[in-house]
Amino acid sequence: MSSPGMDEASSLQLCRLMLPDDANFMGNVHGGIILKMIEEAGSIIGTRHCNTQNGDRCLAALVRVEKTEFLSPVFIGEVVHVSAEITYTSKHSLEVQVKVIAENILTGAKKLANKAALWYVPCSLQNVDKVMEVPPIKYASPEKEEEGRKRYEAQKIGRMETKARVEEPMPLRPNLEDAPQERHTVGFSQSSLIHLVGSSDCTVVDFVYGGVAMKLMDEVAGIVAARHCGTNIVTASVDAINFHCKIRKGCVVTVTGRLTFVSNRSMEIEVLVDADSLVDRQTGKYRAVSAFFTFISLDKENKPLNVPPLKIEGDDEQKRFEEGKSRYLQNKTRRLAEKERQQ
Repeated sequence: MSSPGMDEASSLQLCRLMLPDDANFMGNVHGGIILKMIEEAGSIIGTRHCNTQNGDRCLAALVRVEKTEFLSPVFIGEVVHVSAEITYTSKHSLEVQVKVIAENILTGAKKLANKAALWYVPCSLQNVDKVMEVPPIKYASPEKEEEGRKRYEAQKIGRMETKARVEEPMPLRPNLEDAPQERHTVGFSQSSLIHLVGSSDCTVVDFVYGGVAMKLMDEVAGIVAARHCGTNIVTASVDAINFHCKIRKGCVVTVTGRLTFVSNRSMEIEVLVDADSLVDRQTGKYRAVSAFFTFISLDKENKPLNVPPLKIEGDDEQKRFEEGKSRYLQNKTRRLAEKERQQ
């Protein structure tokens, strides 16, 4: 890890060798491992920056991850380099942009694996419900500052819209022994993980690291995708991840994923994280995190495969399918526009 020079508080680099424990049986590194490294870099740089001023010591808490594309697969034996930079600050939040480079240490070849933008708020160590002010950064130009302000306003709107949309609880997956589900239906592949939050999952103030939650979400989404198509699957992208409420040590988290939309070559999976305190029974279960993950199916040579169509059952599934299709088409249009700009 290195962070030299003047911009010690506003830039950072991490690197790590990818090991067998980080990958699936085909050698593809799990998307959740990369997301966790991205968040670690963002948390370090955000916390460091927010503690360059006088006042309460604080910790940068993750509140949102913008849409993240997995541009190239990462394999066992490659070294992942994560670089992070603070690109915008408001009064109470900061944006961190992260790039992930994967290096083949045998050939020296490098490839851009991921790009992500994360939003943090600084919480006081004396009172975690107290949001601190963020020291401003210097911008290269007024235009750069205005671009950052527009991103800030857009993510605020996105967070509010998402919170309003995901309040309803997700029904549990039916017991397939009691009520067998037809293959390629939503119910057949829906999956859940239950995890007791321990000390190793948490910050110094006993709240879960955002990267831990994202890793669990990616694991559940991967199980859903594998159940649907029965092949090697990898994370292709993650729509904005919204952190609605903090998760405290001692909570039981239920991470549930279900298919919402399937195209010829991709699967959109909604993943919700609900938390339930074992100590504070008055709080009850609450929605902590939500996101949409996109996975693709690969053959033994890591070439994309067609995905089995999703069999829709009922009006609710049809509604979610149409909403997923709309997101799919919007993302496709955006990718084509970006490709044209780069040419």
